[in-house]
Amino acid sequence: MKYEVLDKKDTRSGFGAGLAELADKNPNVVALCADLIGSLKMEKFIEKAPERFIQVGIAEANMMGIAAGLTINGKIPFTGTFANFSTSRVYDQIRQSIAYSNKNVKICASHAGLTLGEDGATHQVLEDIGMMKMLPGMTVINTCDYNQTKAATLAIADFEGPVYLRFGRPVVPVFIPEDMPFEIGKGILLQEGTDVTIVATGHLVWESLLAADELEKEGISCEVINIHTIKPLDEEIILKSVEKTGKIVTAEEHNYLGGLGESVAGMLARKRPTIQEFVAVNDTFGESATPAELMKKYGIDADAVKAAVKRIMKR
Repeated sequence: MKYEVLDKKDTRSGFGAGLAELADKNPNVVALCADLIGSLKMEKFIEKAPERFIQVGIAEANMMGIAAGLTINGKIPFTGTFANFSTSRVYDQIRQSIAYSNKNVKICASHAGLTLGEDGATHQVLEDIGMMKMLPGMTVINTCDYNQTKAATLAIADFEGPVYLRFGRPVVPVFIPEDMPFEIGKGILLQEGTDVTIVATGHLVWESLLAADELEKEGISCEVINIHTIKPLDEEIILKSVEKTGKIVTAEEHNYLGGLGESVAGMLARKRPTIQEFVAVNDTFGESATPAELMKKYGIDADAVKAAVKRIMKR
């Protein structure tokens, strides 16, 4: 494989490392948490800048309102809680207090998707990308590994406007080079190919690389693109690829309704109609199990990507 495993870490630790770096780099960055300091890996930031940390407690709606208010005096608030509680529970506050007034709040959401695992369906948000991308002016980012999450955390501090940064709980391969620049709104061509384009986000990026590696041994050449920014979508990198391959598979840890796949399908319908297969959760809630068990059962692992590529090759 072109990309090798550099390490194995959870993406949320990448957020924690980036936030700790911002404690030194940017005196306007403030952090807020809804009683989940350990889960969001905020300890180092608190050690470095305790006066710039607010423990809101289990009051997520209040946290969003406080964050919006802090921006008025030029602060850059980073809110931290689970993805479910960063979106579904506080959607009204985000819409009215942050998005509508274009406040410079960074909504940082861990434990996204099925792979938070044993906490089960009540905590496994699978609709958050759809909810957040529909808000005017909201930038939506879904990172794939520790290094990319750290880089994204640093990048959004310099970006003006509301951002939803989505990452996860499980330990996964680190394969993005530490020095790779993070450009908001720009996809990354990870692997060139000629038969099928695979566009993946989050934890499905590594799964897609694994699938592409196995498919190459079967004579199927896959182009793999990492779309870390769901909105704004990098249309150019996708259009250029499908001009060559004529087929596309989208892969994500999210409901197929409202996710990356539908954003890609809508764009292609307008600009370059292309046959497409979706690797995503099929309009259902999750359940309690290990991340690997859940990815297999709900059809969002490397085997599912392989199967989707083989289906589209027959169309």
